[in-house]
Amino acid sequence: MRDAFEGKVCVVTGAASGIGRAVAINLASRGAALAISDVNEAGLSETRAMMNAPASNRIRVDRLDVADAAAIERYAAMIKESLGEADYVFNIAGLTRVGTFEETPLSSFEKIMDVNFWGVVRMSKAFLPQLIATKGGLINISSLFGFIGYAGQAHYCASKFGVRGFSETIAQELEPKGVRVTSVHPGGVATAIARNAAVDAMPAQYTEKSEIDARFDKAAITSPERAAEIILDGAAKGRRRVVVGRDAKVASFIQRLFPESYWRKLTPFLPTDVT
Repeated sequence: MRDAFEGKVCVVTGAASGIGRAVAINLASRGAALAISDVNEAGLSETRAMMNAPASNRIRVDRLDVADAAAIERYAAMIKESLGEADYVFNIAGLTRVGTFEETPLSSFEKIMDVNFWGVVRMSKAFLPQLIATKGGLINISSLFGFIGYAGQAHYCASKFGVRGFSETIAQELEPKGVRVTSVHPGGVATAIARNAAVDAMPAQYTEKSEIDARFDKAAITSPERAAEIILDGAAKGRRRVVVGRDAKVASFIQRLFPESYWRKLTPFLPTDVT
């Protein structure tokens, strides 16, 4: 049976590391035509070298900042011209910071929203005509923190709640046009996002950044490779929502049971940031 992604044009942002890298490598092994991007050019080169893709694969590697609206418009046009119209777009690029809302500068809040939320919206808008033409799939990475609020992560939670709401809404609008929209909610995945996080203000329970990193490492129970498998399975099936990891499933369940007090029950078990 032909693989769902074989020969399909797949666009992957955030492909220099973590979930984005794992998704790109998995797609390459399935014979997809790939457009991978990130702001980290060195990481992108490493991802490309790790693919071991068949010679028949068409693979394009580009530096792309999803906070740059004009660059995304140009990028969508380049992909159409060089690879053909996109069949799948995976919006995975993201970042986080650490700090309470009171102590976090608005510029930091805006930066998180610009990448995590507006980056998804811009990419979705730019590639939408192509996805309508191919009756393709749009896969947007939200988070466990798209289900729950968490102290010290107001900007990150706002961005991921936003991605969830955006994705669930346009899924209804685009279904009649044949476009499948998937909102993805990973729990703790062993990526570098926590270690790369800037600190605007140290949370009260920590004295240094290494303590946050250690807690994240302990909570990161899902490998990027396993996360990629779950995400691609959901995308191939056109699922509206994909939850990655036992921790994300449990937290979602607890939030529904205790909508006002879930945070008291979950806080001891969660890191400062998740995906």
